[in-house]
Amino acid sequence: MEKITLDMEYLKKILLQLLEIPSPTGYTDRIVHFCGEELERLGIPFELTRRGAIRADIKGRTSSPDRALVTHLDTIGAMVRELKPNGRLGIASIGTWSSRFAEGARVTIFTDTESLRGTILPLKASGHVYGDEIDTQPVNWDNIEVRIDEPSLSIDDLLELGIHVGDWVAVDPLCEIRPSGYINSRHLDNKAGVAILFTAAKAILESSIKPPLDCHLLFTIAEEVGTGASVTLHGDVAEMVSIDTAPLHGGHNLCERGVSVAMMDSSGPFDYHLTHRLLELCRRHDILHRRDVFRYYRSDSASAVEAGNDLRTALVCFGVDGTHGYERTHFESLRATTELIAAYMLSEPVVWRDRFNLGPLKGFPVQPE
Repeated sequence: MEKITLDMEYLKKILLQLLEIPSPTGYTDRIVHFCGEELERLGIPFELTRRGAIRADIKGRTSSPDRALVTHLDTIGAMVRELKPNGRLGIASIGTWSSRFAEGARVTIFTDTESLRGTILPLKASGHVYGDEIDTQPVNWDNIEVRIDEPSLSIDDLLELGIHVGDWVAVDPLCEIRPSGYINSRHLDNKAGVAILFTAAKAILESSIKPPLDCHLLFTIAEEVGTGASVTLHGDVAEMVSIDTAPLHGGHNLCERGVSVAMMDSSGPFDYHLTHRLLELCRRHDILHRRDVFRYYRSDSASAVEAGNDLRTALVCFGVDGTHGYERTHFESLRATTELIAAYMLSEPVVWRDRFNLGPLKGFPVQPE
């Protein structure tokens, strides 16, 4: 199989553009428009669901079975749950993340008519006022609040500003790229995954190599709340690979500069044959990789299966330290993951028999004894 050329400057450019677009779950319209415009620029046809999930199509030599590659546009964030008498905002998390990582974050509050700026602070934010109590207050969402950068000392002031319960709060990414190749930013989960999928698709199109199978590029909008790839699939999709973060931790099989192929997450094992095809591609193309198991993790693959889709699923990940906080990855990990996705798009189907929803025993694969 010919090795295609990846445009890593394109990946960097589009990643920075994606990070500048706030997209907490439920407030994703702007990033949907951005991705749609980029797909149009690349000449990739696509359709949207009612709420904005995207399914784009790269035609292959064969239409069935076909495969899907999925990543998510939504990020963690917060929502206003209380207008407080002191003129500040109580907030609830969107997605699962610790209030410890929210403290000190600069944010945008989206009201019905405009956006306002502010900072998330602990209730006891100043040692000059509270002394050692700043170090003993509990870490939870009831012990933080948003200070708004407008004159606001009461609930009436907040109402005058147009703020209501249910307004979305987006956290600034604060992206920094170092000469060493490290990228520090919030929301690499999963803006980096989106950039990987765009870069792999661009490389396939520019190579003029036609994939063996139709490939569907799926961009979901509610992965952080558990319903990601429950839509946008259709019956001919036999294989689906999710692109997401590999949380780096001493208890995990670390791969900060390569790609992690997940064998299992909290929803259960991934498909044996599809996962081993990905491992084979890594070996064949000399892609630095590790196998991994994630105990407290789920991805778009889980929501696709739970929605009743009968398909093989797998998960490939770029390494991220401090997931759902101030995250860090490395360009070499993004490159390795992109190489694997591109190689997979150009590979033969894992099981040709999968073009049938129901079929005979003949052609069904066998795991080693």
